[in-house]
Amino acid sequence: MTQNLRNRSRQGFETMSPLEVTALLANARTLQRAAQEGTTQPLLKGKNFGLLCEAADHPDAQLFRRAAVELGAHVAHIRPSLSELTTPQEVQHTARVLGRLYDAVECQGMPPALVQLVGGDAGVPVYDGIAGGDHPTARLADQLDGSSPPEDRRRFVLQALLIGTIA
Repeated sequence: MTQNLRNRSRQGFETMSPLEVTALLANARTLQRAAQEGTTQPLLKGKNFGLLCEAADHPDAQLFRRAAVELGAHVAHIRPSLSELTTPQEVQHTARVLGRLYDAVECQGMPPALVQLVGGDAGVPVYDGIAGGDHPTARLADQLDGSSPPEDRRRFVLQALLIGTIA
């Protein structure tokens, strides 16, 4: 797991270079094999993620939580209080608090412009719906080999992404 994608959460995943895509998929395949062999390591042990979303039981939230927890991370569900009407000072303050509390933050169901504002001030990776079925990571999961169900392939890509941006 050597590819560093630290700044990728702020730059967007749509513009990943072919080298970054290849490395991410290679890391996802390694995680897939480890899961099949029962040798998954807690590579994110001691890491804390904030999951900003309305419903913790939403399938995207569950997928994100499972991907992180299987690698040893702790995930805290936070109901978002930010909106497009929130003052810039409130957004900045909230982002800084999130950055002090968490190693990364996943935002689901929030306007992209608001997620960008949070990402600009948090000082940690801030993801914009990376577990969603319409996110570029879901399309990358289709490129994984094997007979794993689509949700499992998406989970391995998410795990590779989390490791690449956090570890």
